[in-house]
Amino acid sequence: EGEFVFVTHFPSGKRPFYVMDDPEAPGETLSFDLLLRGLEITTGGQRIHSYENQVQKLEARGHNPADFESYIGVPRVGLPPHGGLGIGLERLVMKICNLSNIRVF
Repeated sequence: EGEFVFVTHFPSGKRPFYVMDDPEAPGETLSFDLLLRGLEITTGGQRIHSYENQVQKLEARGHNPADFESYIGVPRVGLPPHGGLGIGLERLVMKICNLSNIRVF
């Protein structure tokens, strides 16, 4: 058992629409969570950078792509392919300092 554990390939329906599906594993995403001693420290994944693919994914989830135009339209005007990462620094500090709650101070 390690200190850090990566959890990958979440079901597509459990991740935001903008996370890319894995072309080699239909129904799974190219995303991850990093756990430190059982606590999620960060989450991330490859973003869909194709306007058409984002529209398809939104429609498959029953959403109107027009409601998301300000987000999904940016690749058409030059946004390069990118990924996303969200890290909870307070969670990381809590685990590094072996605190049960970050609010103890």
